[in-house]
Amino acid sequence: MGNQINLGEAETLAINALIFLADDSELLSRFLALTGITADQIRTAAGEPGFLAGVLQFYLGHEPTLMRYCEATSTDPALFQEALRLLPGGRQDID
Repeated sequence: MGNQINLGEAETLAINALIFLADDSELLSRFLALTGITADQIRTAAGEPGFLAGVLQFYLGHEPTLMRYCEATSTDPALFQEALRLLPGGRQDID
């Protein structure tokens, strides 16, 4: 069931999703407001356990954003849920 991806692919998806939102000032400001970090802290925060899971949760929590990314990058939305399960900090947050 679903697509099977590995941890490296999960990290790559989250990093690409982070780059995508960083290039969109509206998305970036919403992400920063939700996470409580500032733009100049992103690079440091990206190395913290749980941060990449947080990026995926940001997308999963707002379907229009998720769909915009998936349409722009031809990504299967189901991969976000799959990747979240693999990343540190993602497992316990799944319903």
